[in-house]
Amino acid sequence: MLLTDVLKRWQILKNRPSILLTGTDEHGMKIQQAALKAGVPPKEFCDRGAAVFKDLANRIGISNDVFIRTTDQRHKEGVEYAWQMLQEKGWIYESKHEGWYSVNDETFYPAPQVQLIVEPATGRKIMVSIETGKEVEWTSERNYHFRLSAFREKLLAFYEENPSFVVPKARMEDVVKQVTTSLSDLSISRPVERLDWGIRVPTDPSQTIYVWLDALLNYATAAGYPFTPGSETTNGWPADVHVVGKDIKMAKSTGNVVNPFWALDRFGLDVMRWYLVHEGGIADDADYDNRFIVEKYKKNLQGGLGNLTSRIMRGKGWDVRRAVRQYAHDSGVVDEGTFPAISDEESKEGRRMYGRLRALPGQVDRHMRDLHPNRALQAVMKGVADMNGYLQQASPWTTVTRLQGVAADTTGEQMQTLLKDEGKTPENLESEIDRTVYMAAETLRLSGLTLQAFIPGSAGRLLDMLGVAEERRSWEWCQVGKDDTYGDPAVPLGKGEEGVLFPRLVSEF
Repeated sequence: MLLTDVLKRWQILKNRPSILLTGTDEHGMKIQQAALKAGVPPKEFCDRGAAVFKDLANRIGISNDVFIRTTDQRHKEGVEYAWQMLQEKGWIYESKHEGWYSVNDETFYPAPQVQLIVEPATGRKIMVSIETGKEVEWTSERNYHFRLSAFREKLLAFYEENPSFVVPKARMEDVVKQVTTSLSDLSISRPVERLDWGIRVPTDPSQTIYVWLDALLNYATAAGYPFTPGSETTNGWPADVHVVGKDIKMAKSTGNVVNPFWALDRFGLDVMRWYLVHEGGIADDADYDNRFIVEKYKKNLQGGLGNLTSRIMRGKGWDVRRAVRQYAHDSGVVDEGTFPAISDEESKEGRRMYGRLRALPGQVDRHMRDLHPNRALQAVMKGVADMNGYLQQASPWTTVTRLQGVAADTTGEQMQTLLKDEGKTPENLESEIDRTVYMAAETLRLSGLTLQAFIPGSAGRLLDMLGVAEERRSWEWCQVGKDDTYGDPAVPLGKGEEGVLFPRLVSEF
């Protein structure tokens, strides 16, 4: 949900209409057995679960437009319609089906994908899925099948024409391999006597539609399927991005569950959003440890972005608004080969820092376009870290002290030394300060704009501290020099710990 929300918020930042769909898959043997164990009807059991997920989505700031439940009447009608269409076109047939079935995984496994093991605790011999370790049982029954194998060549041709249809690349390679070597017809129903909790086959009430066929159709039914001619595109169909979890790595049975509500209460909304996106990704699994959260928070948010914000917005001896007015270009347009006046920075490192700053929005956008939110977020944080390093090197506070010394010197000796040894005037020193402060302020502004997709609360607070107008917080303003109106804080900055962007954590464990 979180990755999808970040992708959606990014599109909103770019003023593009976006619809985020999430929901709950509520049918199947696993739900039926869990409800029986809990001693409640399956629908009541699902109502409770759906309420928890809705609450979680709200707590982590998911901007979903639709929350679909597969027990919704509109979904049921859409599934029944789809079944009838598939049957009329000859894509469904009845046949005997047998194999190793896992209730936990709700999947049939072929013989090469299961193995015999001995349970250490009981000494019992059982067959399990090699991939998930879940117990399987031999099942033989008559049910309905979907002629998936008939689509092999069409699918392979489509993948060849659209090599980035599935990302990351390794997952696409897995899909192509599976379709090439082992694409078989799918069993898409179960006998009612074995699976009662689900949608009945419209033409055969003795069969229940298999949970995955039922659940996968929710993306279309939520968009209004079955569509009236021309309505599908207005409702957001087909989807531009479909985020799918590779596997389930956390479960009570494996003893590694983290209660998300506990984590939110302990560390806060934006801290958790930031950590999960920054450390996660679409290609590899990420580690979760409370110690890592504390460590990353202190280093990147508190010591990185928060520190830079306090240094610039609470700094004494300079005026952020003056620096912005001096160096920002309200047109936001830079002709190829030319740069705003700030590129006159004398130091090589200053010019390098300015170049990195100008390149940052494009880097972030490319990562988001390639569906790598973690890399986009890491690019923003690297920009902040680079700016902190440059600020330490440029040391504008030292220049402020020198300028104050010159102003306080009634003998004029310091002024003469400045002119003779460095060829500079007090105005030159002020320009140095303003140049450095402006680059730091622009780093904060660009970071705040892009971070609205990741940590919207903290990003909004940062932009308020900078005094960025509400109407200047969209992607069109995400260029160096584009906004020349900010610099006067729109909120109290406070003193000490009060009002800092990222305060100390309530708990560090």
